[in-house]
Amino acid sequence: MSIPALGVRQELIGLGVAGDGTAEVPTDFDDVGWFAPGGRPGARGPTVLMGHVDSTAGPAVFYDLRALAPGDVVDLTVADGSTATYTVTGTEQVAKDTFPTAAVFGATTQDVLRLITCTGAFDAGARSYTDNLVVTAVRSG
Repeated sequence: MSIPALGVRQELIGLGVAGDGTAEVPTDFDDVGWFAPGGRPGARGPTVLMGHVDSTAGPAVFYDLRALAPGDVVDLTVADGSTATYTVTGTEQVAKDTFPTAAVFGATTQDVLRLITCTGAFDAGARSYTDNLVVTAVRSG
């Protein structure tokens, strides 16, 4: 995976469903995870990638994700070794307690990419951010 506008280039790790029914997140703050039960890069449906915004040690892999703007590109290497290029169409900040799971992870007829990280206020008691940032991009090449 490559996000040229942010200088991010990272191999993807596979993620699944956690014991509580939510999507797993990477354990390493430098990893970008692909939600493997969902869409596949380069195919119809939503491909969902997740990464951390920061850690107690500082910025993490998706720290600058909020800087992505419509027109920026994300490149993914697909199974056959070719590159699928996606163009950012928008970003949305959503509360974690009302996360639109069906809209983000649900089936689509398009080849869509969604990048997710944490954002919003930091809840020190829960040691977590209150919101998620969801960046949407569509296949452009």
